[in-house]
Formats: sequence, structure tokens, C-alpha cells
Amino acid sequence: MTGIVAPARLDYVYSPGRAQSAHLDALAEQRTVGERCPSCRKVYVPPRGACPTCGVATSEAVEVGPRGTVTTYCIVNIKAKNLDIEVPYVYAHIALDGADLALHGRIGGIPYDQVRMGLRVEPVWTDGGRHPDHYRPTGEPDADYETYKELL
Repeated sequence: MTGIVAPARLDYVYSPGRAQSAHLDALAEQRTVGERCPSCRKVYVPPRGACPTCGVATSEAVEVGPRGTVTTYCIVNIKAKNLDIEVPYVYAHIALDGADLALHGRIGGIPYDQVRMGLRVEPVWTDGGRHPDHYRPTGEPDADYETYKELL
């Protein structure tokens, strides 16, 4: 025997809380909002309500982006079930302008083999979408490594 198929299903309800609710509400308006730590002054996106470094509560909302920089990425060559995206495609960590933590997003509008660290990108929204469909190149020069190396 080399394997076994065991279908599984898990239904759950997610309650986002104050910080995540503000973030999700902003995404519905095609904006990205994080929160700044009052101690270290870092801006975290998505916000969690507390600084992961200092452990203190955060409440100061900060709008970031919409543009950002690809800090790392991977080329995906395996088609996922129920995902209508042709392989290969690129999934990246993107440091939005003004944020101190990279978030995840798919890169489109460019051949997969031309994506690189430092690539400047912007979100592409779909009608009625509650988050960016993907990020595409802005046409700006690549960001200097020194500007994002701490976000790797």
C-alpha cells in the first residue's frame, strides 16, 4: 500500500474581533489597514490587536499601501482543487508601503519567471471582491534590497 484517501470536512465559524473586523471592513472598501504598536511603532497588517514583538495592545489604525514590494516568493506548479488558476503561478510575501510585516498574495500580470525580489506591485480588485484578487507590477523600478531586508 502506498497511501489511503480519507475525505474530511470541517465546518467552523470565525469571529474576527475588533482589530480583524476593522481590517476586513477596510478591505471591503479596497483599502488595507493595520495597527501601530505604541511601544516599538511597528505597523502590523493584518492587525491582531496586540504587538507580537512587545505584547502590548494596539489600537492606532494605519492605512498602508496600496503598493508594495515582493520580499520573497515561490512558484507553484501543483494545481489545487477548486482553484481556477493555471499553473505555474507565483505566490509571494508582499511588504505593503508603510507596513512592517509582509502579507501573502498571488502575483499576476507578469510571466512567472520574471517575478523577483524587490518587484514593486499593486493590488488588482474584482467587482464585489473582499480582498485583492492578485497583485501586478507597477512599472516602478525595483526596490533596493536595503529597504526590505528586515522584512524577510
